[in-house]
Amino acid sequence: MTSRFGTIRRAALAAAAAGTLAFGATACGGSSDGGSSGGGGGEKIVIGWAPPSATGVFKTATNYFDKALAGARAAGMDVELTTRSPAAETDPQAQVSIVEDFITKKVDAIVVSPSDTQAIKPALRRANEAGIPVIMVNLLEDQPGVDVASYIGFDNAEAAEVTAYSVLDYFGGPGVLGDGEKVDVPKDKKLDLAFWRDLYKDVDKASITARGGQLQGVAGTLFAVERLKGFKTVFDQFPNAKTLGQPIAADWERQKAVGATEDLVSRFKDQMQFVWGSSSEMSIGAANVLERRGLLDASGKPEKGKIAVFSNDVTPETASLVKQGKIAAETTHGFADWGWIGAQTAVRLVCGLPVEKKNNIGPRTVYPGNVDQYFPTPEQPAIDWAAIKAECK
Repeated sequence: MTSRFGTIRRAALAAAAAGTLAFGATACGGSSDGGSSGGGGGEKIVIGWAPPSATGVFKTATNYFDKALAGARAAGMDVELTTRSPAAETDPQAQVSIVEDFITKKVDAIVVSPSDTQAIKPALRRANEAGIPVIMVNLLEDQPGVDVASYIGFDNAEAAEVTAYSVLDYFGGPGVLGDGEKVDVPKDKKLDLAFWRDLYKDVDKASITARGGQLQGVAGTLFAVERLKGFKTVFDQFPNAKTLGQPIAADWERQKAVGATEDLVSRFKDQMQFVWGSSSEMSIGAANVLERRGLLDASGKPEKGKIAVFSNDVTPETASLVKQGKIAAETTHGFADWGWIGAQTAVRLVCGLPVEKKNNIGPRTVYPGNVDQYFPTPEQPAIDWAAIKAECK
C-alpha cells in the first residue's frame, strides 16, 4: 500500500494535530520526502476507516464515505478507502489490531469509531507518534491522552435526552406523537434537544405516565453509560415516568436484543408500555419479538396491552420501520454525515488544509411525519473537491 506522506510530513502533521502548528504550507509544504508538493500531485491518499462493526449504522456511514470519495476521484484525486471492522462490537482488541495494522501499512489518515474509547487509546497514541492524523466519529466527548485532529458525531447523553422527550410526547405530552397536544412544526424545523426543552419547560410534569424497559449497549462503555445517563436526566424530572428494572445489556446486537426483550416481557408484560433500544439493531430485535408475540404497538398512539418501541440511530431499515409505525420514533445520529464529513475531513488533513475540530451532528427526532427527510436519500452539502485538489499541499 503506497501512500502519500513520508516521515517528515508525518511529523509535521502530528505537531499540527497537537495544536503546535497551523495546518497549511508551514505544516505540510515542501517535498523533502520525495513527494509532490502541490495541487495533489497525483499521489495516492490512503484512508483507513475502522468502524466497530460492518452492520447497521456503520454500513450507512461507509456507504457515504464511498459516495463522497467517488466525488474526489471524479475531480482527479487518487484516493483509496480501506475499511476493516471486527466481527462484533464486543471485541475492542480486534479493532485495536486493525488500527495498528493501518499504522504498519502507513495509511495517510485513520478514521475510527471506537467500540471502547479506553481500549483504543494506546493504538491511537501510536498513530500520533507515526504522524498519522486521527479522526474520531460517533462522539464529541474529548478523549484525553490522545491527539484527535477532528471529532465528527454527537453528544451521546443529549441524544438519549431527545429520545426520552419523544417517549414523553408519545404518552401524552405535547409534540408530534401520540394523542397529546399537537404542535405545528415547520418542515425545516429540527426536533432537536433545544426544541424539546423549550416545549416542555412549562409542562405539568406529573401529568405524563410512562413505564418502560431499557436495552443498553456494551455495559460500561462511554456510549452505553452516556445514553443511559441522558435518558435518566429527562425521566427523573417526571415523577410518573419510570423505567422498569435495570437496563439489560444487549451489546448493540439484534439477536441479543431478542433475548433481552423476551426477558423484559416475561417480567413486566402487564406494566410495560414501551421498550427503548438505545441503538437501531437492538430496537429491531425488540420490535421483532413484540410483533411476533402480538404485543407491538404500531398504531401511532398508546394502546392498552401493547408496547411501543423507541430507538436511537436511524438507518434505512429502521427508517422503514418508523414509516410503518413499528418504531414509534427514533433519534438520528447522522450516520450518513459521518461518512460524508469524514471523507472530506480526512482528505483535507492529508492535504494540510484546515478542518473543524468538532463537527456536531445534532441529534433530533425522526417520526412518521418527517422520516422521508432522512432516508432513503438524506441530503448532504456539496463538497468542492476541485478546490481541495487545487489547494492540496
